[in-house]
Amino acid sequence: MKRIEILDTTLRDGAQSEGISYSVADKIKIAKILDNFGVDIIEAGFPASNPKDEELFEKLKNEKFSRARLAAFTSTLHPDEEPESSAAMKKLLAADTPAVVVFGKASSVQVREVLRIDCEENLRIIKKTVSYLKNAGKEIIFDAEHFYSGVTADRDYAYRVLDAAAEAGADALCLCDTTGAMLPSDAERLTREAVGRYRDKRIAVHFHDDTGCATANALLAAEAGAAQIQGTFLGVGERCGNADLSVIMPSLKFKLGYEFDCDMKYLRKTANAISEISNTRIRNNKPYIGKSAFYHKAGMHIDAVKKYPPSFEHIDPALVGNERKFGLSEMSGRNTLLDRVRQLLPDADKNSEELTRAVAVLKEKELFGYHYEAAEASFTLLLRKALYKYEPHFNILLHKTTDDFPSANGELTSCSVVQIEVGGKTEMGSSLGNGPVNALDNALRRALSVFYPEVKDMELLDFKVRVIDANTTTAAKVRVLIESTDGAGVWTTVGVSCDIIEACLQALQDSYEYKLLNLSKNT
Repeated sequence: MKRIEILDTTLRDGAQSEGISYSVADKIKIAKILDNFGVDIIEAGFPASNPKDEELFEKLKNEKFSRARLAAFTSTLHPDEEPESSAAMKKLLAADTPAVVVFGKASSVQVREVLRIDCEENLRIIKKTVSYLKNAGKEIIFDAEHFYSGVTADRDYAYRVLDAAAEAGADALCLCDTTGAMLPSDAERLTREAVGRYRDKRIAVHFHDDTGCATANALLAAEAGAAQIQGTFLGVGERCGNADLSVIMPSLKFKLGYEFDCDMKYLRKTANAISEISNTRIRNNKPYIGKSAFYHKAGMHIDAVKKYPPSFEHIDPALVGNERKFGLSEMSGRNTLLDRVRQLLPDADKNSEELTRAVAVLKEKELFGYHYEAAEASFTLLLRKALYKYEPHFNILLHKTTDDFPSANGELTSCSVVQIEVGGKTEMGSSLGNGPVNALDNALRRALSVFYPEVKDMELLDFKVRVIDANTTTAAKVRVLIESTDGAGVWTTVGVSCDIIEACLQALQDSYEYKLLNLSKNT
């Protein structure tokens, strides 16, 4: 059994990502999520750098962690500083974490050009910092910043830096690809060399993704003997991001046979929770955890996967908490659609009239420009209509949306009026909005809430517009995709028209109908 340690730096290095700003409460939530998932070390922040991280570590003292060890981050001392009088060291020790990550420069060029000190002085302050914290009873992980570029340019000095940290008592030596410039072959070779040189120390690696190679570099470093992999969930981080633990960990386990405490069945759930707190989106084609990671669209592929999943799947999606999905389009084939038809008509077969009708309706709609593989909710409604298993919860009798330019107050420029009919009764809703779609949604929701108060809980998450026939310029058809939620679920609907407002109304109508359909199923 090959054992490897996982250090997550989402809360420190990942927080440097453009667009991410964690509150103290956010960081505590993520730390608890990571602990429940089973990472070994959580690098929570840099207590000497800002008051927020100071407060974080103070509050973390009241939290119980069942698996992970907390680590605080710090730089080496300034040249003229003594550790006993250093404000940074006092804040670091006040954080009271069992582990400390100390970074120091391992590149002679960086020492001269950035620190502007003598290379020997850099070695002295590394020793002084590490030995002081080791004597304070801390587990020390020394991050050798710029190691890979440093050892390439000045091999002797880069190793003297590691020697200094090791002699001062560092428990682990972390080789950092700080600029993300390493290619896999060099990362593997240089890591193997360091592992061979420091057989009594844990060698860790920390890769950035500026060449798109961070995942490959981390996997090859593990094979070269690295005992610890550092990274962030979802690869968040400064510039192009960090090594992505949500991809690296399953590859380590299922491809290379490494063991660690994280339960991979909760990988996708963990990633989704961190993504939500980070206010980032997981791209659909993200390996292992993306919505499309085990998505099959071509009819022949779907048929093969149903018979023998490894035909087009490299692992069982359940191993990482994901699920297999089959696309619904003109490419999917009758067998794929038959499975969906049977959910409504269990006795249907591949020669049934109902299946033939469903296939014909789907092809006709997609020919017009609808796109159902990205709008599962609209497809559910379409299929019910094709099979005569659909009764609308409301009908739109009229709608009118106008814009005023310029706006009197510079804000609400659109107005919409919608009249609906429910069970023979009519209701009209009107609303202002920041743009026509917002006004239309507000007006429709206001009218519907008279009959269905539950729609008040709905909100739009995303709105996309695509021109289908670009050659017809302003007369082109547009496809509108709307993603909605009620707090419990998320669904996507589609509308297509030469009139963008009409396309939006179609997608909005489907969104509310899907919500009401699920509501009626549960009552």
